[in-house]
Amino acid sequence: MGKSVINEIFGSNVFDDTVMKERLPKDTYELLKNAIVSGNAIDSSISNIVASAMKDWAIEKGATHFTHWFQPMTGITAEKHDSFIAPTGNGNVIMDFSGKELIKGEPDASSFPSGGLRATFEARGYTAWDPSSFAFVKDNTLCIPTAFCSFGGEALDQKTPLLRSMDAVGKQALRIVKLFGMEDVTSVRTTAGPEQEYFLVDKALFNKRPDLIYCGRTLTGSVPPKGQEMNDHYFGVIKPRVAAFMQELDEELWKLGVFAKTEHNEAAPAQHELAPIFTTTNIAADHNQLTMELMKKIADKHGLVCLLHEKPFKGVNGSGKHNNWSLATNTGINLLNPGKNPSENLIFLLCLAGVIKAVDQHQDLLRISVATAGNDHRLGGAEAPPAIVSMYLGDELTSILEDIEKGIHHDDKMKATMNVGTDVIPMFKKDNSDRNRTSPFAFTGNKFEFRMLGSSSSISDTNVMLNTITADVFCDFANRLEKSTDFKSEVLAIIRESVSEHKRIIFNGDGYSNEWKEEAKKRGLLNLKSTPDAISFLCNDRNIDMFERHGVFSETELRCRAEISLENYSKVLHIEALTLYEMVRRDIMPSVSKAVLSFCKTAEKKKQALGIEPSFAEKDIISSLSSCYDKLFELTNSLDKTVQEAQNTNDVGRRAVIYRENVLDTMEKIRDISDKSETLMPRDIWPYPTYGDLLFKI
Repeated sequence: MGKSVINEIFGSNVFDDTVMKERLPKDTYELLKNAIVSGNAIDSSISNIVASAMKDWAIEKGATHFTHWFQPMTGITAEKHDSFIAPTGNGNVIMDFSGKELIKGEPDASSFPSGGLRATFEARGYTAWDPSSFAFVKDNTLCIPTAFCSFGGEALDQKTPLLRSMDAVGKQALRIVKLFGMEDVTSVRTTAGPEQEYFLVDKALFNKRPDLIYCGRTLTGSVPPKGQEMNDHYFGVIKPRVAAFMQELDEELWKLGVFAKTEHNEAAPAQHELAPIFTTTNIAADHNQLTMELMKKIADKHGLVCLLHEKPFKGVNGSGKHNNWSLATNTGINLLNPGKNPSENLIFLLCLAGVIKAVDQHQDLLRISVATAGNDHRLGGAEAPPAIVSMYLGDELTSILEDIEKGIHHDDKMKATMNVGTDVIPMFKKDNSDRNRTSPFAFTGNKFEFRMLGSSSSISDTNVMLNTITADVFCDFANRLEKSTDFKSEVLAIIRESVSEHKRIIFNGDGYSNEWKEEAKKRGLLNLKSTPDAISFLCNDRNIDMFERHGVFSETELRCRAEISLENYSKVLHIEALTLYEMVRRDIMPSVSKAVLSFCKTAEKKKQALGIEPSFAEKDIISSLSSCYDKLFELTNSLDKTVQEAQNTNDVGRRAVIYRENVLDTMEKIRDISDKSETLMPRDIWPYPTYGDLLFKI
C-alpha cells in the first residue's frame, strides 16, 4: 500500500476535525471546536446542525443506522442500533437524525453490571455524547462515542470516570504550569499509547476446544517438546497467514483513525503485538476498544481466532498491555520530557517527583486497576512484572534525584556515543538509561510505561487511577507553591522531600528475582498476589476521600466497582470450573478409559498369539492411566462440592476468596492429572487438539 493510498484511507470513516470544518457552518464549527478544546459543554443550539451534517456524511458512507457506542463495566463495548428512517405521514419515510438523538440515548441499564447500584426493575439509563472523541462509521452504522450513566447520574461505564480524572489532573497540572510562567498554556491533557499483545490460533482447532470457546484459555494441556526457549519467534519473520491478517487489520484501523504503528511477533509461539502512536487518553481508550474488536473480527475472516486472554496457555508467556502514559500541554510541551539538561529542567523534575510520590502513596490503586482473574495468572511470572508495584528511573535520573536529595549540584552528562566496532555502521547517541522489562512502572525517555495491564482489559481503569493520584499530589504541590515567597527554593524543597520520603518505590534491578521480593517486603511495599487481595484496599477511607475530593468517583460508585470486580472474578472462575468439570467427565475420562482398554486388548492379543505375559511397561502404563482415571473422578467430585460451597455464599468478598483458595486449587490439581494422562495416551485417543497443534499450526 503506497503513501498516497494510506493518506486517502486514514480517518476516512471518521467524522473528524477536517470533516467538521468542511461540513459545518463556520460559526457552528468554531463553537463546537472551542467546546471540545476547552472541555466545556456543547451549546444545545448547535446540536441539530451538527446532527444533520453527521447524518448526511454517514449516509454517504453507507450508514443506515446510528448507535450510541458506550463502554459499560463489562470490559467490552455496547451498541443499540436505530435506523435513520422517520415516517412522513403519507406512508413514506425520510432520513432523519436530530440533535436530541445525538446528545442523549436511553438504553436499558438493568442488565449491565452496576454492583447493586441499580435494581433489576430500575431499568432506565442514559448515554450522553462525548464530543471529544470523534464519531465514526463501522458496519454501516454511525457510532457516536458516549458516556453511560444511571437515572441518578452515577457512572455505569468506564469512559465517564476517565473523563473526570482527565479533568482533575488537567486542572492541577495547569496550576503548576502557570506557576512556571507558561501563560500561553490553556490546558494539560494526559496521553496514552497502549501496546496490545495477543495470540492467533487456527479457527478449526479452536472450535474443538471447549475451554477456549467458553473461557478464552486452556484449562488442560501438556506443554509441547518445544516452547519459546529458542527465542526464534520473537521478532521473527511473520508467517504469510498472519501477515495477511495484520495488513487488513492495519487498513481497517487506519480507516477509523487509529494510529496503528508497530507490529511484530512476540516471545511465545503464535503470540504477536500491535502498538499505536500515543494520543489523548480518552481517544486512546476508545481506539484500544476498537482495536480489540477488530482483531477478533478480522481474525475470523482469515480462519483464525484472536485470543486476548492474559494466559491462554500454561507454560508459555501470557499477554499484557503496556500503557505508555505522559502529560502534555495544548502547546505541545511534554511535561515528562527531561530535555538536554534534566537536572536544570525544574518543571520536569517537579512532575517526576509528583509521579514518584503518587505511585508510592497509591500502590494499591495501581495494582487494583489491573486486578482480574485472568491477569492473576500472568503477574509475577518471568514474563510479566511482579504483583509488587515499583518504579524504574534508570541510572541517570536516579543519580540526579539522589544529588538533589543531598543538596549537591549535578552535572548532566552528555549522551554517550554508541560505536559497535565497525566503520560501516554509523555512530549514534545512546539513551540516558537502559530499559528494564521487569519493572511494572518504568520511565522510558519521555513517558512512563505501566506494564501490569492484562491484554483483555480496558486501559480506562488504569488511567483513571494514574490521573487521579497524580492530580492529588499536584494539588498539594500547587498549594505550597502558590503560597511560596521563594519559588525556586520551594520547588527544590518539594522535589527533595518527595524523593526522600518516597524513594523506596524506586527500584532499577531485576523485578523477577526472589531477592527483590524480600527487599520489597523490607521496604514496606505491597505484594497483592490476587484480585480479592487487591480489591480489599479499594474502598478504604483514604481512597474514598481522594476520589470524592477530585470528583472522579463518589463513595457509592467506588463501592459498586469493588463489588463488580469481585463478582466478575467469581463468575470467571465459576465458568472455568463448570467447563473443566464437563471436559473431564464427558471427554477426558472416557478417553482415558478407552486408552486403558486399548492397552489391555493389545496385551491380551500378545499373550494369545505369542504366549507372552504383559510386560512391566505395559502394566505400568495401564496402572498409571487407571490411577489417573480414579483421581480425576475424585477431584471432579471435590470440584463440584467446592463450587457449590462458593455459590451458596452470599458475601461477595468471601465467595471470591473461596474461588481463589479452594476452587482454583482443585482445578489446578485436575489439570496436573489430566496433563499427565495426555502424555501417556495415544494421540488418536486424546479428545482435543494439543498445545503443539494450537501453537505451531498456523
